[in-house]
Amino acid sequence: FMFPAALPVRPAGPTRFGLLLLGLLLVCMCVCARAESRDYYELLGVNREATSREIRRAFKKLALTMHPDKNPGDPSAHDRFLQVSRAYEVLKDEDLRKKYDKYGEKGLDEQQGGRYESWSYYRYDFGIYDDDLEVITLDRGDFEAAVNSGEIWFINFYFPRCSHCHQLAPTWREVAKEMEGVIRIGAVNCGDNNRLCRSKGITSYPSLYIYRTGQKPEKYHGERSKENLVQFSMQFITTTVTELWQGNVFSEIEGEGLVKVGWMDCTTQEQLCESFQVSVLSFAGRAEHSLGHWLQTLDRKEIYSQVIDHLPDLELLTNDSFQRKLARHRWLVSFSFGDRGLASNEYKKLQALLRNDHIQVGRVDCLSDAELCRSLYIHKSCLAVFKGLGIHDFEIHHGKDVLYNIVGFAKESVNAHVTTLRPDNFPSDRKEPWLVDFFAPWCPPCQALLPELRKASIQLAGQMKFGTLDCTIHHDLCSMYNIQAYPTTVIFNRSSVHEYEGHHSADGILEFIQDLVSPSVVVLDPDSFRDKVKGRAEGQIWAVDFYAPWCGPCQALMPEWRRMARLISGQILVGSVDCQRFQPFCQSQGVRSYPEIRLYPHNTRQSYNGWHRDAQSLKLWVLSSLPRVSVDLTPESYRSLVLSGREHWVVDFYAPWCGPCQHFAPEFEVLARMVKGEVRAGKVDCQAHYQTCQSAGVTAYPTVRFYPYIGTTKRHQSGEYVNSRDAHVIADVLRQRLEQLSKQSHSKLKDEL
Repeated sequence: FMFPAALPVRPAGPTRFGLLLLGLLLVCMCVCARAESRDYYELLGVNREATSREIRRAFKKLALTMHPDKNPGDPSAHDRFLQVSRAYEVLKDEDLRKKYDKYGEKGLDEQQGGRYESWSYYRYDFGIYDDDLEVITLDRGDFEAAVNSGEIWFINFYFPRCSHCHQLAPTWREVAKEMEGVIRIGAVNCGDNNRLCRSKGITSYPSLYIYRTGQKPEKYHGERSKENLVQFSMQFITTTVTELWQGNVFSEIEGEGLVKVGWMDCTTQEQLCESFQVSVLSFAGRAEHSLGHWLQTLDRKEIYSQVIDHLPDLELLTNDSFQRKLARHRWLVSFSFGDRGLASNEYKKLQALLRNDHIQVGRVDCLSDAELCRSLYIHKSCLAVFKGLGIHDFEIHHGKDVLYNIVGFAKESVNAHVTTLRPDNFPSDRKEPWLVDFFAPWCPPCQALLPELRKASIQLAGQMKFGTLDCTIHHDLCSMYNIQAYPTTVIFNRSSVHEYEGHHSADGILEFIQDLVSPSVVVLDPDSFRDKVKGRAEGQIWAVDFYAPWCGPCQALMPEWRRMARLISGQILVGSVDCQRFQPFCQSQGVRSYPEIRLYPHNTRQSYNGWHRDAQSLKLWVLSSLPRVSVDLTPESYRSLVLSGREHWVVDFYAPWCGPCQHFAPEFEVLARMVKGEVRAGKVDCQAHYQTCQSAGVTAYPTVRFYPYIGTTKRHQSGEYVNSRDAHVIADVLRQRLEQLSKQSHSKLKDEL
């Protein structure tokens, strides 16, 4: 509010105007508070346990009725739909959803959610196959499990705004119906899964690929007709139908496999057919036979259903046999409570699908063996992999209850080192380092993180233990560690506790752990800041990140800041200050927003105002503050010092307008400092000294050449080409070359003596 300058100022006592103003202010504050506190889940009409698909469907339903295009006479429609759109943008993104659950709106980037699509987008383009039953929509959380399950997948990578993708959709649905039960037909929406599509090298839409476990994906390039697509996919089917005759019938019937399919010509094998009580003039006259079961149908779906019904059930494990059988062998176990439903029939396939991985499959009836299930904290139907190290080392499956997801999980889990934690095995003593993932099974980001944890556990086997804790079951343990959002990943390293903030990926976790073992960023408090940064020694330079834990951009910066610190290790000191913890101190330093990135070279202070906050951009900015060690070479100094001098030289030939040259410039300075005293470093401006660069044979920028001094009076102008732009790599190349020269010199001297 602004007050008129001429308004008389009264020393005390409320005026009618003041009371009115106060009332208006209070009303405004109440309205604003209600608007800001409107829960995102409430806006979409879903609960906090909603899956990504449920969130997507809820938003689409709202979009079709609330969109401003559908409410042209409502002036508030734009703002109301903007709120709903903002809620969807946050909750569909696994990282943003976690930040919102943990910190509320203040943990989010304020710049997001300012626009939305046209009404027709949500009606026609929002997700082409979202409501299809035959076409399976895959996302980042279940893609790898699907394509590594042992089944064949034909996957359509599409973009919602792609017209060719919409033209293909009816045909793709027909292909899915035709190939049902033969191969899996899938789709990936690259609008929602941009990171996944980029990682798979998708550059155009639609892109159609066949995926087979252990094989390179095969791209389809032909005409997009149903007949051609079916013909292309059928060539990858390896299943065969065997002709049976007197010489092979019994060996084939007794062979291994889930179900083998054969045929018999009763006109040539009349006696064999009669032994199965089949004559040329009759068909399947009985329901059962001593050699098998008669199928009373020719419909493929009914045949499939009857065959599965007659397959043997999974081995029943009881309280008496459970520990003995699981002690030394790897098992996938189905725990059920009462009626096992249709899933039990599908589970019969698991034994055959996991045979090559030496995983046995069994089941436990938790109604009959309630005490066994309670001891494992299993309270509802689920599947779990036991690693062969006893009944307490197991991992519960939290993915989709479909065969391909279960098979993928089992194959990953037996080779990984992730344990399902409970109160009796939670690492409370912390004698060794543990990574504990606090999660909820309904949380989509949690499900996406679990396979990444398995990958990380394999790479860190023997160095760190990995466990998951289900917070929907173990509320007290999660409350003890103040878990407010899922997933929350914590590293317990003896007495130290570190919460992981970074990308939900194996590489991100490994980087974070590597940084804990050998910290690249110094955690500063007011005292250490004054001692180390303010009181820095002459020549020391510090880069400091002032942040707040709840700040979304700060969280995004953290892994990049650590990565940058490792890249410039030994060149510049890197620190961070928690301004939520030390708020008065940050205010005293003039920090008004987060993150505030500052550089402290010599007796000055610089703030980073760049647009990009990735590790490479920050590295370039920081290194640009270092004093130069390399020298600028003119044609005269190049000839006298480099070509005719008695020192080793490394030279950077560059052009001022060249972008890669500008990026390489600070890296070359790092190199110059690394080899100082061994090799001198120089730079030649090829725009100003074109003839010099041309005589040296330089045709691209930047070009790095090494000119070793080998006792001759003059060196060749072209020198020795170094094929790298990494300071550490170039330094290694130069030192190896110097070592070779030293050995050659000693050998020559020895020969002369």
